[in-house]
Amino acid sequence: MSQAEAVRRTPRPLWSLGLLRSEIAMTFRRWRTLALLAVLAGVPVLVGIAVKIETGDGGPGGGGGGPAFLSQVTHNGLFLVFASLAVTLPFFLPMSVGVIAGDSLAGEAHGGTLRYLLVAPAGRTRLLLVKYATTLTFCLAGALVVALSALATGALLFPLGEVTLLSGTSVSFGEGLWRALAIAVAVALSLTGPAAVGLFVSTLTSSGIAAMATTVGLLITVQILDTIPQLHAIQPYLFPHYWLSFADLLRDPVYWDQLQKNFGLQALYALVFGSAAWARFTTRDITA
Repeated sequence: MSQAEAVRRTPRPLWSLGLLRSEIAMTFRRWRTLALLAVLAGVPVLVGIAVKIETGDGGPGGGGGGPAFLSQVTHNGLFLVFASLAVTLPFFLPMSVGVIAGDSLAGEAHGGTLRYLLVAPAGRTRLLLVKYATTLTFCLAGALVVALSALATGALLFPLGEVTLLSGTSVSFGEGLWRALAIAVAVALSLTGPAAVGLFVSTLTSSGIAAMATTVGLLITVQILDTIPQLHAIQPYLFPHYWLSFADLLRDPVYWDQLQKNFGLQALYALVFGSAAWARFTTRDITA
């Protein structure tokens, strides 16, 4: 290979950025992705309507039971954002991320496009990073869709105003919005571990459906394990264990201990399963 050919085949940062933009655009144009986002947007609407119907006769609005923050929704519609994220985080958001991550590479292999992607000067490592970055983009988009849908629904159905934090301190509505945004970002970061698990599973098969089903099944299984009291010794090492720590962002001052444990655990999962995905993908014989 001549020096000129080697230069042409060397991936450039701008070309990689273009590949990332193209991958993100393609992912968010798919009907499956749009359907997942529509489901996520619909959950806060259903929750808000259910609370509104329940309190229409002067009821207490949750009676202190149900998902976290639900009893506060009738007093301040902004709490619908927090309640909706608490509702979607255990199942809907991980399921959606599992579908996107599981299909990221297996879907390309099944469709016969993976070989053509590798012919381009991306390289397997760079392609893997682009796929993971696209999945993380979906994590953020999914959390923001839930938050924005909940905010719009809460504003339509309930009053808005000052936010009383879990510590008893009242803050302005503007600061409450900033805390809602921070919580949405924290929820997105909580999904980085499952995203890496899904990416690894996607390197093991050429069937997109099998990869998606396996990833979603694993995510559900781990969450079930996190609820069994007899397994308390291993539960702090399971990625969903600290998911609801985002509630500590509604304290003054913020309690960072559980949040740091959550982010650290997600980073560990991302490192371990990301490395496993890299080891598998860079040595895999691509025949489709």
